[in-house]
Amino acid sequence: MPPGPRPLPLHVALQTMIWLSARAALGPLKSGLLPWRPELAEAAAALREDLGRVDPDAFAGAVDAEACRRLAAFADGGRAYRRHPRRARPADPPVVWSEGSTRLLDYGAGAAKGAGAVPLVVVPSLINRAYILDLTEKRSLVRSLAARGFRPFLVDWGAPGAAERAFTLTDYVAGRLEAALAAAVDLAGRPAGVIGYCMGGLLALALAQRQPGRVAALALMGTPWDFHAGQTGKIRLLRAMAPQLAMMMDRLGVLPVDVLQAMFMSLDPYLTSRKFQRFAALDGGSQKARHFVVLEDWLNDGVPLAGPVAHECLVGWYVENRPARGVWRIAGRPVLPAEVPARSLVMIPGKDHIVPPASAAPLADALPRAERRVVGAGHIGMVAGGRAATILYGPLARWLKAAMA
Repeated sequence: MPPGPRPLPLHVALQTMIWLSARAALGPLKSGLLPWRPELAEAAAALREDLGRVDPDAFAGAVDAEACRRLAAFADGGRAYRRHPRRARPADPPVVWSEGSTRLLDYGAGAAKGAGAVPLVVVPSLINRAYILDLTEKRSLVRSLAARGFRPFLVDWGAPGAAERAFTLTDYVAGRLEAALAAAVDLAGRPAGVIGYCMGGLLALALAQRQPGRVAALALMGTPWDFHAGQTGKIRLLRAMAPQLAMMMDRLGVLPVDVLQAMFMSLDPYLTSRKFQRFAALDGGSQKARHFVVLEDWLNDGVPLAGPVAHECLVGWYVENRPARGVWRIAGRPVLPAEVPARSLVMIPGKDHIVPPASAAPLADALPRAERRVVGAGHIGMVAGGRAATILYGPLARWLKAAMA
């Protein structure tokens, strides 16, 4: 049975606390003791006035009933998700290179054989499974690019094994990623375009700087750069949690999946409740319900992050903002966008709460040959949503053809 929403006990406890605490807030709200942000003061005063005209016991009962209704709908959605029938995932394409837990999947092998198709190395995040870029037959960035005449090679990092638990980002970029790029270039017989998604975009950026002769173009999707832009609360939380996280990683060797999931959940504590309430109301046989299950299964199929990598990302990136400050290093060399000679495309999801647009936009400014495009979607929706083919697959393919002509 699927484990999600993951971590389930935390989700249930959080939703219960959020909704049932509404009753406790009634007294301070009516008395004016509940603190509000300054911009909400006028609305709060109007709300207090409205509450003064209703029966207190009846209103309290209505609040209780609504809290229980929402909690029941969340639970119904969770049960429906766990019981929903699953379809088999599309078969993986050939593996053309591997080392340790890392594989290189050739999505254009059949169509590109002998045709000299343009190679693309697609770099996903280390945190989530690579198949977000090949979610279903129809919602697949790599299959779409292959159908448009490219030869996409998808980097599948896998879960850290015994060797990878000691890895740093240098090991992944200067070791695994450079070797994967070399394999793709050798197979195709020409330099490759490199596409990076999420934190994979930062790895792709470092790769393009280090291997300019093998990278013909660079496309970055939902890639953070200035980690302090618009994320003050998140930074304070991570700074406070850093000592405890360091102790956990020292003991376990990795940052566990459930801890990572809990950290993502903290970005929007209401997101999970909203989406599972909506799922509870769907027809279980609908295409919308099937896509929800496929995507949620991917979200719950995360991998742990190697301890040294987790420290570099959480402390070095988020707390210390090393990339934007020009002091993030791979193999001792600062990763500087100004040193990337390839034509570049920075695609920024305009509705992203994981990588806010203010975090991604400075990277477009820093790359010397960059084009910037804002996509009307969220972080995941841009690559796997219902409009992904229109807003991302097509525009990206057209840009790549022009940039690598």
